[in-house]
Amino acid sequence: MSLEEAKELDKIYSVYKSKFNIPTFQSLGIKNDKFQPDTESIYLCGNSLGLMPKNTATAINNELNAWSSRGVESHFNHPDKSLTEWVDIDLPLIPLLSPLVGAQDNEVAVMGSLTSNLNSLLIHFYKPKNKRTKILFEKQAFPSDYYAFLNIVKLFGYDESHLIQIEIPKGSTYLPTELILSTIDENLENLALVCLPGIQYYTGQFFDIASITKHVKFKSSEIIVGWDLAHAVGNVSLKLHDWEVDFATWCSYKYLNSGPGAIAGIFVNSKYTKTNSNLNYKPRLAGWWGNNSEERFKMLEKFDPIASALSYRQSNPSVIDCVALKSSLEIFKEVGGIEPLRKKSIELTSFLEKILKSSEFYIPQDSLDDNKFGFKILTPLNQNERGCQLSLNFQPHRDNKEKNVMERVFKYLHNHAIICDERRPDVIRLAPVPLYNTFEETFFASQILLEALESIKNDYN
Repeated sequence: MSLEEAKELDKIYSVYKSKFNIPTFQSLGIKNDKFQPDTESIYLCGNSLGLMPKNTATAINNELNAWSSRGVESHFNHPDKSLTEWVDIDLPLIPLLSPLVGAQDNEVAVMGSLTSNLNSLLIHFYKPKNKRTKILFEKQAFPSDYYAFLNIVKLFGYDESHLIQIEIPKGSTYLPTELILSTIDENLENLALVCLPGIQYYTGQFFDIASITKHVKFKSSEIIVGWDLAHAVGNVSLKLHDWEVDFATWCSYKYLNSGPGAIAGIFVNSKYTKTNSNLNYKPRLAGWWGNNSEERFKMLEKFDPIASALSYRQSNPSVIDCVALKSSLEIFKEVGGIEPLRKKSIELTSFLEKILKSSEFYIPQDSLDDNKFGFKILTPLNQNERGCQLSLNFQPHRDNKEKNVMERVFKYLHNHAIICDERRPDVIRLAPVPLYNTFEETFFASQILLEALESIKNDYN
């Protein structure tokens, strides 16, 4: 792949970089004599924190002005009549968000944070009974998920033996779908809940949500299927309703570009909420914002849950968080939704993969030689089994950070304002995001990475 090919691809696929604020060498505090201070970075870290849309500051300042000028009265009497009153601040986000996850509007709520939402949904959906007490998930789950699963079984009086973790087989870099399905079958009589990531944070694997969910549902109607979509929402196409997923949760600060630690979201299949009423609902962690909005301010001691995923809300959402998220979701709508972005994403990541695989430093995934200098791509090479991200595992490993390949490459990249992230001991994650990354800058970033390896290779001979 060449620079000329990158430029030709950039003529085919649109980029919306102008809608985002891009950090520069100067703003990042990076000094490099080869670049002017105002040179933009190449930001390949949307898998960790998405860039800030330019219209976010205006959206937030509008609400700060409302707070300043009217205080509490902005809940019901916003000074700008073109904007949403605070009492309903999250509601305009629902029709923007539901298409991105493939849901009906009544199946989505904007609320809480990723892990607090996961815990809320677990306490609602995990119903151990008789032999069905176990939760199946992955061995390399993000620590927050592990803590949530561990503590939910303990809250019900069980121990770690009621957690079933699927581990990547030796000689592989990710979990084969066949292994997931066979593990489900082997534990079928004991499973209460299956909860996996839509995209694995470390390897970048895009799990086959449709097939796994369908398999579980075919085998047993008693097993609940949930998904942690932190790395999937805004990254890949999702059809949660059609796939008959029971529940899902996600954050919004990665590919949804809503800001650090911003408000999260949930999906709850409509079959669990459509008959909600004061006399007919399943207990959950509840609060007044999940109650019938017409009755909410009567302060009645009666829980009358909304007949939608909104019934799982506990408190009024952050106004600032909601408008920040809305500013990004409006961009997704403007560019035609996730489908055209996914199409470009596949081409971007494939372009990067081809460059890396043509390098002398590329080591095949099935290689067992851990002392060879270079890198493996941990992420599935099948373009349909990954999102924006490629995870590179550098070797050989050295305990001394100053001598470890990954740390040295990461430092070199950062000194050239290639913004990505490291996952110790040896992984760098690169995520070209179709909204604001181009093929040309992806090409340039790959050349800097290979230049870094070239500069240090003699130290490992």
